[in-house]
Amino acid sequence: MKVAVDTNVLVRAAVRDDPEQTEVATRIMARAEMLAIALSSLCEFVWVLRSVYGYRAPRIAEAIRLLLVADNVETNRQAAEAGLAMLDAGGDFADGVIAYEGRWLGAEMFVSFDKKAVEMVRAQGTAARLL
Repeated sequence: MKVAVDTNVLVRAAVRDDPEQTEVATRIMARAEMLAIALSSLCEFVWVLRSVYGYRAPRIAEAIRLLLVADNVETNRQAAEAGLAMLDAGGDFADGVIAYEGRWLGAEMFVSFDKKAVEMVRAQGTAARLL
């Protein structure tokens, strides 16, 4: 079976705070022939782990990396790696994904009102401008 997982399934599998849902989530993830993880789900996953559960960046990055090495996981790995690079550097995973996807779509510059995001995107070698 090929499945696309919602963020709450990823959270249950990672956090394990509801034994019944954790069992269901881990079972479906392990048994799936293919597990499609949308970038939006990864961005939400990071936000939930950080904002709701108080996880710090290294623990969040570890959880994402565990997903990425699974044989049955399909995602935009290059965009996910860009998000992880940003997270590892102290920034926001979603900003890394957004900057990467923007370049992939043909953008020449990342723009934002977020000073830290602009500085971090620049530090990773992408043109960026603070609005």
